[in-house]
Amino acid sequence: MPRRILLLNTDLEIGGTPTVVRELAWRLRDWAGAHVEVAGLGPPGPLQQQLWSRNVKCTALSARGPRDFPRTLWRLLRLVKQERIDTVLSFLVHANTVAAALRPLYPRARYLQSIQTTQPNPRWHWRLQRLAAVAAERVIVPSPSIAAVARRWAGVPSAKLIVIPNAVDPAELRIAGVPPARQQFRIGFIGRLDPIKRIPDLIAATALLPPSFELHIFGDGPERAGIDSDIARLNLTTRVTLHGTIARPQDALAQIDLLVLPSAAEGFGLVLIEAMATGVPVVATDAPGIRDVVRHGETGLLVPVGAPKELARAIERISNGPPLRERLIANGQTDVERRFSWRGVWDAYRDVLRV
Repeated sequence: MPRRILLLNTDLEIGGTPTVVRELAWRLRDWAGAHVEVAGLGPPGPLQQQLWSRNVKCTALSARGPRDFPRTLWRLLRLVKQERIDTVLSFLVHANTVAAALRPLYPRARYLQSIQTTQPNPRWHWRLQRLAAVAAERVIVPSPSIAAVARRWAGVPSAKLIVIPNAVDPAELRIAGVPPARQQFRIGFIGRLDPIKRIPDLIAATALLPPSFELHIFGDGPERAGIDSDIARLNLTTRVTLHGTIARPQDALAQIDLLVLPSAAEGFGLVLIEAMATGVPVVATDAPGIRDVVRHGETGLLVPVGAPKELARAIERISNGPPLRERLIANGQTDVERRFSWRGVWDAYRDVLRV
């Protein structure tokens, strides 16, 4: 009898974890023949439309804050009963907490959780995760860095943790045709405009580079106004473009020559393997999560966190060195195929989900 699986995420917006949820949902249905439901704690979002386009049911529980906890839990309980769910896999601390509260009300299901961040703050998130993890049979993490902080900050036992890397389908990410020749060298950032991403460091690095370098920022978030101010203060309005959110990473990757991720911490950095699979070289910070994905000098270049001068030097190294650029691209594509393709990680998900 096919498994009846619920993937529960904190939100249904565009981002790294929602992308993992979407891709896993499709493969559980298409590759394993499972009955898959997806739910988000918050309001409807783009992920819902993406799932519906492939006939995967997605429910927005529409929680508006902590005061909605009882109502959200009741809606979730009604959903799992109605769909006869036998496995709940939740992602991120808020969804993990709600799933943990669901377990005594619906004990017939297996409960698995996923932690996707190494961000240390707010600390109360990790205290809450410590409580939630007690209810989980297994806790899935995409990188050894997250496994380390889950043990240290949330007290998750090593025996309960399982590392399954996030993954992409390289064939889906290939860009058709030959990229156009450009006079300007286009640096790109793709992601949420959040303080942990340290986008001001990348803007400062751009100011140190010659005028032939442009910066293209794809994404939105709470740091948008501050980023606008930094661009104006450094007289970069003609060299930095804010594009807003995009539906597919390929749409941004086709427009850039180099991807930069200057974060202070990442759980994994899904955008890095998306870029490498596409044939776009990467520069990133030597931060938890990122260093599990990028091998310095082989599949990308790593620089210290909070070092705009080092960022600028790494960007120039790649732009001025075709042999280096070509080696990083070739090695990056090979590494994604070997370590981070869905075909490569599927067996681990199949085992833990028993499909």
